[in-house]
Amino acid sequence: MILASLVDVTSAVRWESLGLDPVAIDLGFFKIRWYSLAYITGILLGWWYLSKLCARPGSPMAQRHVDDFVFYATLGIILGGRLGYVLFYRPEMLAQPLSVLKLWEGGMSFHGGVIGVVLGTLWFARQEKLSWLRIMDYVVVVYPIGHFLGRLANFVNGELWGRETTVPWGMIFPGGGEVVRHPSQLYQAGLEGLLLGLILSLLFWKSDARYKPGYLAGHFVLWMGVFRVISEMVREPDVGVYGLFGMTMGQTLCVPMIVLGLYLIFSAKGRRERMESIAGHNSVA
Repeated sequence: MILASLVDVTSAVRWESLGLDPVAIDLGFFKIRWYSLAYITGILLGWWYLSKLCARPGSPMAQRHVDDFVFYATLGIILGGRLGYVLFYRPEMLAQPLSVLKLWEGGMSFHGGVIGVVLGTLWFARQEKLSWLRIMDYVVVVYPIGHFLGRLANFVNGELWGRETTVPWGMIFPGGGEVVRHPSQLYQAGLEGLLLGLILSLLFWKSDARYKPGYLAGHFVLWMGVFRVISEMVREPDVGVYGLFGMTMGQTLCVPMIVLGLYLIFSAKGRRERMESIAGHNSVA
């Protein structure tokens, strides 16, 4: 067994050999990390894609709303993601409040980011007197773009690696010891980013899903919950952080997501109503 482990270690790809650098631009006095660029690029691409979605008939908001909404969404992602990380995974950081503000050191929670975006959308919708649930149906189609880029940034940072494995594509990550591990960041980028984004985009463009309030949002929380439960099976759990009934914290937080997703999907038909398009298109039934 020990010999097999040694063979795996000697033949496995080391993260350092890939030549990846967490810092994208280094000007000496100022550094820009790939993690920061992932967030910025995700927000800009999300803005562009959301504009495309809202140009279709039946949109819950006009382009001017989209432009204003980006600010609320960005605020929700950053504040929710960071506070969620602190509360769910690193509550000891509350003893040093300034450490919570050090976003450049990493540490963002997906679940916290989702909650932040939901609250940001609710705030925005109430300000503009729009339907927050219908807006969420559009936002969730966009969200996987940023998630995909964020997971790739995690890989470039050599962080959030997976559990020990013997698969031929396993890697040795810095900080993970002389152990071959799953590149779980790439699994999550594929499942929670590419595949989820494909599912939601197909539902939006190839069906009448956007006319059933909560239907797309339901598919988002359902599939994101399912994919996260799967990825957590090979992702190394956070040290000292435990979920319920033997599950990781990430899996535990996904249980209510799956339940909520199923509820939104199966109750969406009853919320369908005649919608007047704010964007200036003909109304749709």
